[in-house]
Amino acid sequence: MVIENVKLAVVGLGYVGLPLAVEFAKFRKVIGFDIDEKRVEELKNGQDNTRELDHIELASAKGLVFSSNFQDLLSCNVYIITVPTPVDSSNRPDISTLLAASALIAGALSPGDVVIYESTVYPGVTEYECGPVLEKGSGLSYSTTFEPAESNVFYLGYSPERINPGDKKHKLTDIVKLTSGSTPEIACFVDQLYASIITAGTHKTESICIAEAAKVIENIQRDVNIALVNELTVIFEKLEIDTEAVLIAAGTKWNFLPFRPGFVGGHCIGVDPYYLAHKSLQLGHNPEIILAGRRINESMSGYAADRIIKAMLRRDIDILGSRILVLGLAFKENCPDVRNSKIFDLADALADYRCCIDVHDPWVNPDVLDVNLGFKFLKSPEFGVYDAVILAVAHDTFVNQGATSLRKFGKPGHLMFDLKYALNASDVDERL
Repeated sequence: MVIENVKLAVVGLGYVGLPLAVEFAKFRKVIGFDIDEKRVEELKNGQDNTRELDHIELASAKGLVFSSNFQDLLSCNVYIITVPTPVDSSNRPDISTLLAASALIAGALSPGDVVIYESTVYPGVTEYECGPVLEKGSGLSYSTTFEPAESNVFYLGYSPERINPGDKKHKLTDIVKLTSGSTPEIACFVDQLYASIITAGTHKTESICIAEAAKVIENIQRDVNIALVNELTVIFEKLEIDTEAVLIAAGTKWNFLPFRPGFVGGHCIGVDPYYLAHKSLQLGHNPEIILAGRRINESMSGYAADRIIKAMLRRDIDILGSRILVLGLAFKENCPDVRNSKIFDLADALADYRCCIDVHDPWVNPDVLDVNLGFKFLKSPEFGVYDAVILAVAHDTFVNQGATSLRKFGKPGHLMFDLKYALNASDVDERL
């Protein structure tokens, strides 16, 4: 297959799929497909509820056709699947959505078609779990050798997403793209396809499994490093040493890595390690460092809640029935995504002390929240009523206001606690 003959479909129009479809559609016709009819209608009307793209950016994609109609996929010959790969309640990989998307696409495949996956998985999923689903639903065979055009085969590619939600500096085209394919020829094709939109360049890996492994360890490395700093925070608190001051001092050495303590949520760093850990355990190896890092980072919400309560007690604030305002609910700054946000755990841990918890986040749409929350989600908190004000997410909206403005929510003698090291140390009472 040559680039000029590509008829492209991007399947899944979330944080990953939508920017990808828009970039490709600046140069060619693209079917942007999603089974969520409401999402498709919103996008047709120029509205992106992930807030990654505005209506002007959507309008720039002249070749993009949004659809939830399976029939529109039948004319395509290259399919890029960008659906979530979360974990279940026991932190086991849940690839059910990925397999469902594969089964859907299988019904549209024709000989010679290429299916490219972007979802984060453990090594082997693309070829050995998605491949058989495609074979079963299409009646075609997955090929690892390049066959004549009339052969009854399809091919696979893998190019993992590296989207950073809310980041306007490192956008899709600015991040080097890993590529791979099931044959050397398909690997070159996949690489050329992405190179047509990625200005930062591409890196073609030797196999699909290598690309899968590279993606999953990117986030494991960050998770483990954050876990180390989180553990240091616990130690330094016991030593009554300011963690940030220590990190600044250590950071004067050229090769010291600038990680900071905090919560690890979202759909990547807090999830991906479980994928490789799952595969490792299947192979009979206990991934001790990976799982230890996960345990530390999962414990930080409870640790932060304990720190906040102790800080309130030191200020002679009655804990029972006290009112606490948590600023931020999204899993990271300048982003509406609440998936796997550890602020939910923080609020629950504080509520266990029989405090009354209000949460405010101007980025989050309350319609996406469960009605049975253990806290109140407020559009506009009252001034002067809170015993503690917690900066939990460093949205620019909050940081630009500064501590003086944020303190207006508190009563006289309230606690101002900065979980993100986002405000001046002299303007807050305590930091994580």
